[in-house]
Amino acid sequence: MCPYLPVINSKPMPSVGYGFWKVPNEQTTGLTVDAIRMGYRHLDCASDYGNEPEVGRGIESALQQKLCSREDLWVTSKLWNTNHRAEHVLPAIKKSLADLRLDYLDLYLIHFPISLRHVPFETRYPAGWYFDPAVPSPKMEYDPVPIIETWNAMEEVARAGLAKTIGVSNFNISLIRDLLSQGSIRPGVLQVESHPYLTQTKLLRFCQQESIAFTAFSPLGAPSYVPIGMAKESDSVLEIPSIREIASHHGKTPAQVVLRWGIQRGTAVIPKSSRPSRLQENLDIANFELSEQEMTFIASLDRGQRFNDPGVFCEQAFGSFFPIYE
Repeated sequence: MCPYLPVINSKPMPSVGYGFWKVPNEQTTGLTVDAIRMGYRHLDCASDYGNEPEVGRGIESALQQKLCSREDLWVTSKLWNTNHRAEHVLPAIKKSLADLRLDYLDLYLIHFPISLRHVPFETRYPAGWYFDPAVPSPKMEYDPVPIIETWNAMEEVARAGLAKTIGVSNFNISLIRDLLSQGSIRPGVLQVESHPYLTQTKLLRFCQQESIAFTAFSPLGAPSYVPIGMAKESDSVLEIPSIREIASHHGKTPAQVVLRWGIQRGTAVIPKSSRPSRLQENLDIANFELSEQEMTFIASLDRGQRFNDPGVFCEQAFGSFFPIYE
């Protein structure tokens, strides 16, 4: 059985989820049904991924087949950068809910601490990073919206029952402290990149101190980024001989060892795959335990290597230098 993480003012969150970033639209509906049939109950979505309608059809089909109940599922979505002004937050979650064919989300996150100029849904959806990709030199257009304005609108979404829990993604400790000091509802979950090459130890400790559940995206590190040119094959922790030895010792794959390390240290993990066999493998990590020595060794691999860094990819892909990490 998949373990769970406690979340303040909410039901527990399954520690192993299915991340839908980069899952091809034509495969998404079938994979959603497959994943739920296998036992996945945590589905991590976002408007920016562009496949929420397909996920919604999959959820609807799974519920009709009685593979689970709606109450069994934990469904996350995220507020995109172009919808940070207070008046855009409610329409944004309503659009995601309509696409996902749901009455409520279990978790709604601010996707990035990046506020961009609003793009109306009828103009382009998902909006992406450019304000107008059709101009000769398209660029990101910053809109200086205070984080607390966005968070207060997120709180209204929670009070309306459209999201059972609200939280943040890609935030650092200082930004979270601001929300804790100014907001009336505490963030229930933080989602950030974390894997053995980026352990985020201080951030995890802070979240545990503040009872904020910690979800690691890209928990396997480089494999998510090699196909899009943001990492090299040699960056993969799965190829380290010692990781392969640990996997052999437990009769598991290197990926299962790394995911097990993630949940054993107290985080949720949301690996992505478009292959049903890999989906099943990623879920099958509750029936073994890493030793303290193995856990310490894997944590020692940390080298602060961030693959998903707006301070890098925004300039490379969108011609705009937009750092959010030092």
